[in-house]
Amino acid sequence: MRTTTRIAGVLTGLTLALGGAALMAPAAHADIASCVNQVERELRGGEAPDSVRMACYVGLTGNHDQCVSDLARDGVTNATAVSACRVAPE
Repeated sequence: MRTTTRIAGVLTGLTLALGGAALMAPAAHADIASCVNQVERELRGGEAPDSVRMACYVGLTGNHDQCVSDLARDGVTNATAVSACRVAPE
């Protein structure tokens, strides 16, 4: 295999890999938004504080129990905290 062909193949693979990562980044942000939106529904239109966003980020990383306890500490009911943290990593 010629060197130029090999380099072209590597660059193509790298481009596809980086492009896929870029497409996935907005989806992660949307998951946090879904979590925050559930909490804001409970607040009936009020904006969630930054601590809620941080708890949802913890849920996004897969730490469901910590997410629920952080939201409960912020005054969110247990049922809402559980359902909000469940949608974070999806």
